[in-house]
Amino acid sequence: MKTRLTALAALALTCATPALADLNIPNLSYRTGPFAAGGIPYADGFNDYFTLLNERDGGIGGEKVVVTECETAYNTEKGVECYEATKGNGALVYNPLSTGITYQLIPKVSVDKIPLYTPGYGRTSAANGKIFEWVFNYPANYWDGASDIVGYLLGENGGDLSGKKIALVYHNSAYGKEPIPTLTALAAKHGFTLIEVPVDSPGQEQKSQWLQIRRDKPDYVLMWGWGVMNAVAIQEAANINYPMENFIGVWWSGSENDVLPAGDAANGYKSLAMHGSGMDYPVYADLEKFVVGAGKASGAGDQVGTVLYSRGMYAAMVISEAIRKTQEMTGHAAITAVELRDGFEALEITEARMAELGLPNFGQPFAASCTDHGGPGQAMIQQWDASAKKWNLITPFIAPDEEVIQPLVDADSAAFAAENNIAERCN
Repeated sequence: MKTRLTALAALALTCATPALADLNIPNLSYRTGPFAAGGIPYADGFNDYFTLLNERDGGIGGEKVVVTECETAYNTEKGVECYEATKGNGALVYNPLSTGITYQLIPKVSVDKIPLYTPGYGRTSAANGKIFEWVFNYPANYWDGASDIVGYLLGENGGDLSGKKIALVYHNSAYGKEPIPTLTALAAKHGFTLIEVPVDSPGQEQKSQWLQIRRDKPDYVLMWGWGVMNAVAIQEAANINYPMENFIGVWWSGSENDVLPAGDAANGYKSLAMHGSGMDYPVYADLEKFVVGAGKASGAGDQVGTVLYSRGMYAAMVISEAIRKTQEMTGHAAITAVELRDGFEALEITEARMAELGLPNFGQPFAASCTDHGGPGQAMIQQWDASAKKWNLITPFIAPDEEVIQPLVDADSAAFAAENNIAERCN
């Protein structure tokens, strides 16, 4: 026990812990290890948005934001240690960018009464606010994403997927396994065969998996990958001449870092997109003026405008808007984590508000409620143009199949409630 406490104390010193800050937002980041290619741009976008608010606006509601960054290396145990090391400093909300860490933090934040915001990752059934009071995963979750892809494929095949074979190449972890229940239900509904192809972490070796794909000849390959796994999978698909236009990743398998290593061979690869990317949004002019150009950027400044930088920025934007909502509801600026939970639950992001924030037509509008912590669950499809080194959106937002997803959410959240003796709220 003494050794464990000493380790936690040492970790706390490495987390750049501030004195009690006005608005303290921990960033459980990972800039090292095989998943750093995704962790670095996300952390930079997250940090830079709050720096923008501090430098341009004087913070949020007159209160400065202090981001406390703690390195997890995408390791669940380290992530929990970072949580324990930072929660006592007035932490308002956690956004760990890890499904494994999220699963471990859900019971902890419920006891400590600190919101957990997991946009597009984490435990899917946390969308049910009647059970998961302290967790929010809007605007979309993994089961939405799986349904969105199948919805796109139905559109590409005249509404009929019967007799098709669809392979799922997935990170063999809680994260990668998340879409399997949805895809299994959708396979039963639409008559396609689902082929499961797990890839052990970190995913640098996939030759046997792609030999299986070459043998099975699936009509489509879906990917739930992260970090180095994505780039390796795309290269292996190219090696067996699998048609890239039939290879579709989740939104965590659709960044520039995933496709650039394969060069021209990645041309035509597709992925889900939760939001827009690129720098054609007014907010980027402010980021350049107040943050990057002013020498206050979180990283080297080379990730600005990339998909995952934009996603980190988007997460920070949603958190900041939840803070504003909470300040409005409470009538004071120096809010608490308990008060912020109410702000997350009352949050509405409209298209008009996104335009005011310099992000017009960037993401889907949503409105949370006591029962709905998950949002509308829509996503677009983007496709990689290797010659231009650019992602192009090729569809509008696609709506998930709620007839399939909602019963799965209800069943999984009810099982969690029974296991943990949680009574439904929002009655």
